[in-house]
Amino acid sequence: MGRVRLTETVFRDAHQSLLATRMRTRDMLPIAELLDQVGFFSLEVWGGATFDTCIRYLNEDPWERLRALKKAMPNTPMQMLLRGQNLVGYRHYSDDLVEKFVERAAANGVDIFRIFDAVNDIRNMEKSIKVAKSVGAHVQGAVSYTTSPVHTIEQFTKFCIKLADLGCDSLCIKDMAGLMTPHAAEEIVKAIKEEVHLPVNLHSHCTAGIAPMSYLFASEAGVDILDTAMSPLAWGSSQPPTESIVAALQGTPYDTGLDLELLTEIKRYFEKIMEIYSPVFNPISAKLDTNVLVYQVPGGMLSNLVSQLIEQKAMDKYDEVLAEIPKVRADLGYPPLVTPTSQIVGTQAVLNVITGERYKMVPKEVRDYVKGLYGKPPAEIEAKIRIKILEDEEPITVRPADLLPPEYEAAKREVDGLGLARKEEDYLTYALYPQVALKFLKGLAEEEPLVKKSPKTEASAGGRMSMNGPAAFSVEVDGESYLVKVAPAGMTIQESQPKAPSDGVTAPMQGVVIKYKVKKGDMVKKGDVVAVLEAMKMENPIYANKSGAVKDIHVPEGTTVGAGDVLMSIE
Repeated sequence: MGRVRLTETVFRDAHQSLLATRMRTRDMLPIAELLDQVGFFSLEVWGGATFDTCIRYLNEDPWERLRALKKAMPNTPMQMLLRGQNLVGYRHYSDDLVEKFVERAAANGVDIFRIFDAVNDIRNMEKSIKVAKSVGAHVQGAVSYTTSPVHTIEQFTKFCIKLADLGCDSLCIKDMAGLMTPHAAEEIVKAIKEEVHLPVNLHSHCTAGIAPMSYLFASEAGVDILDTAMSPLAWGSSQPPTESIVAALQGTPYDTGLDLELLTEIKRYFEKIMEIYSPVFNPISAKLDTNVLVYQVPGGMLSNLVSQLIEQKAMDKYDEVLAEIPKVRADLGYPPLVTPTSQIVGTQAVLNVITGERYKMVPKEVRDYVKGLYGKPPAEIEAKIRIKILEDEEPITVRPADLLPPEYEAAKREVDGLGLARKEEDYLTYALYPQVALKFLKGLAEEEPLVKKSPKTEASAGGRMSMNGPAAFSVEVDGESYLVKVAPAGMTIQESQPKAPSDGVTAPMQGVVIKYKVKKGDMVKKGDVVAVLEAMKMENPIYANKSGAVKDIHVPEGTTVGAGDVLMSIE
């Protein structure tokens, strides 16, 4: 027991939690030199959603951000969050990609890799740990903390022993939903410290309002490192404030020894930054939300849920969906709710409620999870649910990445064929995010403006005004896109809707028709998948409602449709 060190998250998790990961590198560099003087254990600057956001919204090269920050802060270890076999994406990548990515991340400036897996399947972490160790980086193995009938302190401790056996240099208890009570923090830190002689880091969020108390109990139990964020970007679904924790531990055996005056100077800079980023600041994520203690929904997942329900015009079902989430989580073997399992559980809960029948619609990602393609769930998946989703298919038992052929060379050939690579890292950017990276590497990406978005109306590709039917428009409000139908004066939307023929296959909810599996004239059987609808960031199969021939396809691929719109007729 003794001095507690701090990991500062202001350049990664703090703005990911409160500002949708939108902080630009140019707003980080002016304060970097002062942050480097503080004496943090590390600065978390990369990984998580930063990679995706840089190329998708900021027209920034994430690799250049890493190099620039490393150069500006030579004295403080640079840390990244790596999702095990998912790296910085939402699916499992092949071993050769994991190898290349970790090597290049270390070469560009990552000193500490915090590696975790959403379902705590150690097989999904072994490769990245091994590679990071081989390039001489510090590996912090993380256990995703959650509460459920199958999760115990003993289980978490055993997992940490396995991480130590793999050669990790430190351990992290990753409480991504801010669920950990002070008593649990004390128990888990003590249990791990008794079994493993490695530094232990506690990472939490203030969503439920208890993280600062848990930090104090963890300090008394012998925690070595705590994650904090500079106060203008703290609280809510972010971390406890750095200055407050420094002040709270002063004069105790756990005193951080950090300079409050220097921190106050840094804080003034971030107060100005918060003014610049007020257009993307989400008040929901900054609020205290004790619902998380009951429903276990992390802050980021909550705001996502709200936007999904608004998009589906089902905000009145909010409480129903919140109550459904723990049931789906139990059905699926109690996964911790962290990317990507939070999206998998949340979206399935929304579908169960808005279709009015549990597991009537199952997105591809949920099916893949049940099949074992994300790893082994913490508990057995409810047998009835598994059979309903997989039918007669058996779940896999091998490590998911064992089924993936090498990907790097193919990605390299594709990029070279287009003449887009200026450096080795460009191949990796493309391999991780092909569609988004293509636009970025071609120089077609634009930086999203930092202005308060005023509601604007754009006609959608499928929007046509006619006197006998409604016009459909995509309307963007505060960055969210909604399908709005406008009927001629004196007519209700219902009257003006084309009536669904009895043989019509309809869209069960709003989404984009991304592909048809059949064409006009094809014979189909009732229950065949005839189309794929992208809704709520997931691929949802649309089934034939009867057997017969496809008579007509009414809307082209790429069209935004609403619930009840007729996609095709079968006769």
